[in-house]
Amino acid sequence: MAETKQRRKWKLSDVGHWFKDAFRLVVKGEFLLKTNVSKYFIHIIYTFFLFWISIFLSLKIEKTMTRVEDNRKVLEDMEIYHAQKTVELVRLGRISTIEEMLKEKGSEVTMPEKPAERIK
Repeated sequence: MAETKQRRKWKLSDVGHWFKDAFRLVVKGEFLLKTNVSKYFIHIIYTFFLFWISIFLSLKIEKTMTRVEDNRKVLEDMEIYHAQKTVELVRLGRISTIEEMLKEKGSEVTMPEKPAERIK
């Protein structure tokens, strides 16, 4: 029991002091020098660069996917518009065919001159 007390030279209250010193060293820019990791400086820069590239590519991918979704909505609207115009074109072709058939049969039925009214 006495050995464990001798090995433990720090107290729980020292943790706050360590954080305060670490923050002061980070602000001064001496944290890497104080912790003796200056020999790994190039690895730290490389890791930072990889994280930056990863974040940048994620943002670009997200922007592209947003644009794809917007274009998909516009494309659906255009497909609906195209289908409506196709139906109108087919209908106009059928009306002229029907008018010709009615004229051949001698009928007096023709296209209405004014739009239909709804009875309420």
